[in-house]
Amino acid sequence: MESIRKEIGKGLSISSTYTDKFKSNYLGVYIIRPLDRSEVTMNSLLPMVLERGTKNHPGTLELKRKLEDLFGSNLNISASRRGERQVIKFSIEWADGRYTGEKGLDREILQMFKEVIFEPHLEGDSFSGKYVEQEKNNLITRINNKINDKRSYSINRCIEEMCRGERFSIYPGGYVEDVDQIDGKVLYDHYRKVLQTSQIEMVYTGHDNHFNMEDIIPAELRERKVVTFVPRETIIEKSQNRNQVREKMPVTQGKLVLGYRAGIPYEDKLYNGLLLGNEIFGGGPNSILFRNVREKHSLAYYVRSNIIKHKSIVLLDAGIEFQNYQKTVDLINQGLQDMLNGNFSDEDMEIAKKSVRTSSESIIDSPQLMSEFIFGKIIANDDRSLEEMIRQLEEVTREDIILAMGKVNLDTIYFMDGLNREVQDESN
Repeated sequence: MESIRKEIGKGLSISSTYTDKFKSNYLGVYIIRPLDRSEVTMNSLLPMVLERGTKNHPGTLELKRKLEDLFGSNLNISASRRGERQVIKFSIEWADGRYTGEKGLDREILQMFKEVIFEPHLEGDSFSGKYVEQEKNNLITRINNKINDKRSYSINRCIEEMCRGERFSIYPGGYVEDVDQIDGKVLYDHYRKVLQTSQIEMVYTGHDNHFNMEDIIPAELRERKVVTFVPRETIIEKSQNRNQVREKMPVTQGKLVLGYRAGIPYEDKLYNGLLLGNEIFGGGPNSILFRNVREKHSLAYYVRSNIIKHKSIVLLDAGIEFQNYQKTVDLINQGLQDMLNGNFSDEDMEIAKKSVRTSSESIIDSPQLMSEFIFGKIIANDDRSLEEMIRQLEEVTREDIILAMGKVNLDTIYFMDGLNREVQDESN
């Protein structure tokens, strides 16, 4: 899988991967912003408003009908957190002209896509007041509803407490208290600022139809002089204090989240040791924690650990009975100690390598995953091929894993407890 990257302006590039493997083509446009408290809510609101209509298709229904006319092309706009970046992503996937028999389809779709990104429906020099107010209400509902998914909420709360004072603690979905100050003009002015100052990465995956993707970028953006490039995240090796946070809520199952600092940047050669070590520790159904905490001792409904790559953080979460809190924490600590002592088998290593390899190889089976992989390499400044990454994973030794896991230090324990339970019951 070879991608060709071309710079067409300051902070503006196109990466193309040509393949005949798929019957569709995929184009993602990634606008990179700093994860900043002052604009995170507007960045979350922007995709919702932009999906409401364009200059020539001013309503949601008109826009959807046009996409259906274009052989059911799939348009998506979102905002997400990538380390200490907030990424506004536009993507479109459409049937390749070889299978539709429609000449000029690619160009028509790209023109439509350009309209969605750069020619929104306006009222003068403002977004539609009606659309903005409706989407503000939808955003408030979405933010307030985040507590309904208790597992996701607990993980976010652990991140907030663990990374307090760091940009990564900012909730990427936005904040209710910021919504009122946004109106159509404020949001449109911010939208213009975003386009004029952000690093923009276009990633295309599909057949080489020889169309010029540069045409979707307005000329003024190719002539920009000042662009904000988001700096590399700060990696904290070890916290000086260990946090313990307990929140009581009307829940029937406890949510336990442990946040660890690993302090191993993703560009470090030891990172692959951390990646495989996490897989053995708590990354899947063959992990030490799954076997011991869930299967052997029946203490957890689920238990899993994941790495937040850009911050070198390991997050472990489990659903448990309230009274099993201390027993579960003790077993998790023992599991990490087992990793440090090398108490894992060669079979554990092979299963972990196979799992990561299979996951990595699946990237080439999806144009969307390929786009995400290429974009991830760009923001990580990583020029390795997928094949090279897999080969380096295969070369990881037992000593690499032990050394990497030895750097994993517990920083924060978050526990969502029941409302009417006495804390001392947990030791029984």
